[in-house]
Amino acid sequence: MSDTAADRLVLSVLRRSGPWPAVYAVAALTGAVVELLLPAALGRAVDALVTPRQGDGGALLACALLAVAAAACEAVGMLAAGTGGAQAALMLRRRLVRHLLAAGPAVTRRFPAGDLVTRAGANAEEVAAAAESLVTAVSFLVPAVGSLVALALIDPLLAVAFAVGLTAIAVVLRAFLRETTAVATGYQRAQSDLASRLFDALAGARTIAAAGTEELEVRRVLGPLPRLREYGMRLWRVNARAGVQAAIVVPLLETAVLTVGGFRLAAGGLSVGELYAAARYAVLGAGIASALGQLNRLARARSAARRVQEVLQQPEVAYGGAELPDPGRGRLEFRGVSVHVDGRAVLREVDLVVPGGSTVAVVGRSGSGKSLLAAVAGRLADPDLGEVLLDGVPLRRLGRAALRRAVGYAFERPVLFGSTLGEAIAVGRPAAEARTAAGAAAADAFIRRLPRAYDTPVADAPMSGGERQRVGLARAFAHGGRLLILDDATSSLDTVTEFQVARALTEELRHRTRLIVAHRATTAARADLVVWLDGGRVRGVAPHATLWREAAYRAVFQVDGPGAPEASPAERDSPAVRRLAERKAG
Repeated sequence: MSDTAADRLVLSVLRRSGPWPAVYAVAALTGAVVELLLPAALGRAVDALVTPRQGDGGALLACALLAVAAAACEAVGMLAAGTGGAQAALMLRRRLVRHLLAAGPAVTRRFPAGDLVTRAGANAEEVAAAAESLVTAVSFLVPAVGSLVALALIDPLLAVAFAVGLTAIAVVLRAFLRETTAVATGYQRAQSDLASRLFDALAGARTIAAAGTEELEVRRVLGPLPRLREYGMRLWRVNARAGVQAAIVVPLLETAVLTVGGFRLAAGGLSVGELYAAARYAVLGAGIASALGQLNRLARARSAARRVQEVLQQPEVAYGGAELPDPGRGRLEFRGVSVHVDGRAVLREVDLVVPGGSTVAVVGRSGSGKSLLAAVAGRLADPDLGEVLLDGVPLRRLGRAALRRAVGYAFERPVLFGSTLGEAIAVGRPAAEARTAAGAAAADAFIRRLPRAYDTPVADAPMSGGERQRVGLARAFAHGGRLLILDDATSSLDTVTEFQVARALTEELRHRTRLIVAHRATTAARADLVVWLDGGRVRGVAPHATLWREAAYRAVFQVDGPGAPEASPAERDSPAVRRLAERKAG
């Protein structure tokens, strides 16, 4: 990610942050101009006190008015900076979250969840602070340039002495910005790594507790701390070095101006008031060294902008405008479908036809591509090669609304949206359809037992894992008009409830195509056909009884011994479980 793209994002946030950045800029620049006028007014007041003259009585009043104006600009600037920063952060987070959801699961496959949380949280806030830092840094230039002009008007020799010192300060600031930007990038990456590891550990907390590996996980999660400390120390050293350099250059600048001014005063070329004004301008102009803090924030903002822009540059899912033919029963066809993840082919040249209205189980060992096949079938992922068709129409050509009306998904751990259980199932569908779907998913009975039934808030509903799965199934049943995709969506159901759901799939929902990622032999046995995946390829398509004759197929359902059920995707994909398995294998 180039600095140019990051700078464009910072400027884009600045433009879209409403009027507050402009208010802050006006207040900051007005305050800078007031600060430029104040030394001249103070110089006139000193001359009026030393050698009273006619017409100088208003000098003290001018000083008082300028001081009040400076305080007012400071107050308005603080209000505008705080409000504008909060509004910019809100705008950027909304944009980032919308883009994440529009880009779909492809983003979460590339970026860990903890990393995305860091980018949408701390990094977005740092980018939002760029406007204030940029305006403040620019506002420091006004006194510096204005002081140079004012000193040139008082005496050109004073301007020359000031310009030499100002050049030295500019060199210090430029080097500081370059070094800080580079170090801030590493610091933010270390922060993100720490957040990602903690997120993984929390996801596998039960496994960690059951295995007694808390200490191992603590060491793993806190692994990035030395790197974080290293970058933190480097940031401190860069700040300290720049601060020391500025602390040397600034007094030398002020001393040089005062020395030249002293000689000019002795020669009669300056008045006492002009010398005082020159001293004030030297101090005011040298205040550009105070931009170190703002440049530090700006460097962090540019680094954060690169990280945010990396996410924003991920392509959103593009939809066509086609509609599905009517009537249609959900015939699903894979034509030469291949999908790569992290450079590795997970699905390879899959050619498959799923008859409309059939129940098809997808089985295979862990890593064989079952869940990815299910994702491609409903366009939660796009193939790198080939295409998927539903009732003869390529999924890429379908409009978003047409696709989501046709395809319903149910997952092992569904996330429930909406304020109530009824809304979580319906999601825009009529309430009657939602209740019918809940009945098919064996969820209607336990929902009705709740004090407020379907009006029970999701957050207040005391649901077990199996009950939550049933609500997720009901949502899929309410929306999948032609194709239902169940990715281990019945793993937490008891035997009786699973049988009820299976009966609904084969009877009440028989007019739809049902694609089920199966981990149990009983589930595969109930299906019309079984798609057996092995190493990302289709090894066989036949009824379960036919495939069962092959020992390799039977081995799919025998992990640790004959008849042992295969672990669920969540259990296999949990980072904690993967690490335990690696240690066991080692």
